[in-house]
Amino acid sequence: MLLRLRVSLPDRPGVLGQVARAFGVMGADILQVTVLEREAGRAIDDFTVSWSAVFSSDELRDRIGVVPGVKVEAAWPTREAPGANPDYDLLGHVAAEPGRAVLTLVDAVPDLVSAEWAVAVDAGSGEVVHGSWQAPETLQSARLTAPRATAFSEGTLNLLSVPIGDLCLVVARRQGPAFHRAEQDKVTRLVGVVSVLAHAGASR
Repeated sequence: MLLRLRVSLPDRPGVLGQVARAFGVMGADILQVTVLEREAGRAIDDFTVSWSAVFSSDELRDRIGVVPGVKVEAAWPTREAPGANPDYDLLGHVAAEPGRAVLTLVDAVPDLVSAEWAVAVDAGSGEVVHGSWQAPETLQSARLTAPRATAFSEGTLNLLSVPIGDLCLVVARRQGPAFHRAEQDKVTRLVGVVSVLAHAGASR
């Protein structure tokens, strides 16, 4: 299975190697490391690992956390296969069928940020216009249609809302951590490119 772990670690030589060895001892094969931030002597990295699930995810998290100064903030399943380039595939589909741009974006974006589902919400009424697989048919939150990109939590549900014309793209993750600002930036830029491609396609 594929697992994503968000790890906070000291930003100094050798620590990443220690973490990699700890993953190896647990039987987890590191497929990708994404640096989310580096500041004040610490880094936050997302590790995507292939893992046989001999241990529970909690055990894996606890054992990686024994490396001095390392803290595993979250561990959750992911469908984001490294090297698959789903963001390029998304943009290719949007360019080919610009009239379906929002639908394509909603269906694809959960896999791009290891989320569970996404919806397009009418910014005026708050009604769900389109939802990806596993998305609820209705949502109730005044924060879903914020005028700018916003990441927030409601109970155990972590949400990211990004305006797209008269709609808002809402992405949700229950099993993983709150959306990091790097993930928010990624989705915001993706929405911008999709909007440009959809507009250009409609003008042809």
